[in-house]
Amino acid sequence: MRLLQTILTVLAVPVMAALVVAGGRVVKGHESVITVDPIDPIAGALPAAGDDTLSASGVDTPPEEPMTSAIPAPAAPQPSNPVVRSRAIDPDVVAPPELSDQELERVEPRAPLSDLALAGPPKPKMKMLGDWKGTKLFQPVATAAGLIEAKGYAVAVSGVDAVKADETCSDEGQTWACGARARTAFRAFLRGRAVACAVPPEGGRDTISAECHIGNQDIGQWLVENGWARAAQGGPYVEAENKARTARKGIFGPAPKLDGLPAVPVMSGTAPVAPDSILPADGGGVTPPTDQTAPAQ
Repeated sequence: MRLLQTILTVLAVPVMAALVVAGGRVVKGHESVITVDPIDPIAGALPAAGDDTLSASGVDTPPEEPMTSAIPAPAAPQPSNPVVRSRAIDPDVVAPPELSDQELERVEPRAPLSDLALAGPPKPKMKMLGDWKGTKLFQPVATAAGLIEAKGYAVAVSGVDAVKADETCSDEGQTWACGARARTAFRAFLRGRAVACAVPPEGGRDTISAECHIGNQDIGQWLVENGWARAAQGGPYVEAENKARTARKGIFGPAPKLDGLPAVPVMSGTAPVAPDSILPADGGGVTPPTDQTAPAQ
C-alpha cells in the first residue's frame, strides 16, 4: 500500500510542475493574480469544467454571449402630442398684470391727427368705353365736321348742325373755306380712333343720327365748344355754341391769315418730255434720250 502511494506521489510532481509552467504564472502588468487549484494527487484529474480556468495563451477567455445580444432594444414609444410646459422667467416682469373688470373703462377715441385720415365720400365711377351701350366703329372717316362713315355706317352726330365740307364763311368782307377747315380739325380729333355710337347692329345706306363718344369724350360737345359745328335748336349744346361765338372759335372766328406763307416757286423753262417708249426701236438700236445726241458710228 505504501508502495502505491509513493508511486502516485512521484507521478504527481511532474504534472504539477507542468501546470505551474503553463498556467500558473503571474501575468506581468495585470492587476489580478492567477492561482491554480490544488490537484488531488489521488484523483490525478484537472479541476471541474465549471471552475475558472486559463486559456493556453494565459489570457482569460470571456464567456460566450448569446447571438441575440447584437439586436438593439426597441426605443420607448413617444406620445403623439407631447405636452410642452413652459414657465415664466419672471412673473412680475414678463407676465401681464392681473386686472379686474371693474378697473377697465371705455373712453372716446382720439381725434385724427389730420384731415388725410378722414374717409371721404366715394368718388363717382367714371363711365368708360366698355360701359357705353353702343356699337364700336373702327377707323372712322370724317366726311364733314359732324358726319362719320365707318363699318358701313353713315352717322350724323346728334345735337349738332354739321358744317358741310364746301361751306364758306365771311369775316369783314373776306371769304374763307371754313367747311374744309372744320373737316380737317375734326379728322385730327378722330385720328382713326374707335368711335362708339348708339346705332343698330346692322348698318344701312341711310344716314343715322346718333350720339357718339370717344372714350369719355362726347363728340358733339367737342365740336360745338371748339366752334367747328353749330348746335341744333333745342339741343344740349346751345350754351356751348354761345361760348364759342363769344370767344370767336372755329367757324365763328376770323379768317386764317395766309400772308406769312412763302409764295409758290415759279418754274423756269419748259418741263422735260418723257419719250414715248423705252423699248428698243425696230432697227434693233436703243432709243437715245431726248436731251442727248446719238453716239457716233
